[in-house]
Amino acid sequence: MDLKASAEKKWYPVYTHPRAEKKAFEALINKGIEAYLPLHRRLKQWSDRKKWVEEPFIKSYIFVNIAEHEQADILMTKGISRFLYFTGKPASMPYRQITELKLLMASPYELEITEEDLQPGEKIVIKAGPLKGITGEVVSRRSQKQLILRLESMGCSIIVHVAASYIERF
Repeated sequence: MDLKASAEKKWYPVYTHPRAEKKAFEALINKGIEAYLPLHRRLKQWSDRKKWVEEPFIKSYIFVNIAEHEQADILMTKGISRFLYFTGKPASMPYRQITELKLLMASPYELEITEEDLQPGEKIVIKAGPLKGITGEVVSRRSQKQLILRLESMGCSIIVHVAASYIERF
């Protein structure tokens, strides 16, 4: 095994135990591991009150930026269940996808996540606004134009409502 390749850090999606994302994230940070847990604010309603809460945007997922030899340490972290595998190896994600996910989470757009198998559409790039330069696929749903960013290694898609005037074909 090439030592340089094993020391190179990559982003990996890891699966957590149900409803353990925040505690697992905190445990990873306490170990000194670079991790990312996308959170979004949501108004929850109980029978007696309403309250804004921060919830994981992608349930049961955390992203870790580690070298290959650190995988065992991740699995020994409380709340972490397993790595996601693709063709027999832990799935890694390009830095670009994590950067785009962080941009999306910081944007003022209303975000929604879906695990439906969305059919590929027209390739587009956003030409204006805070998401400028992000590429994706257009899907028509309920007569609205929506930008779909596929995160193939995770098996889900993110839907962002964007004005059609901000979209350009490529």
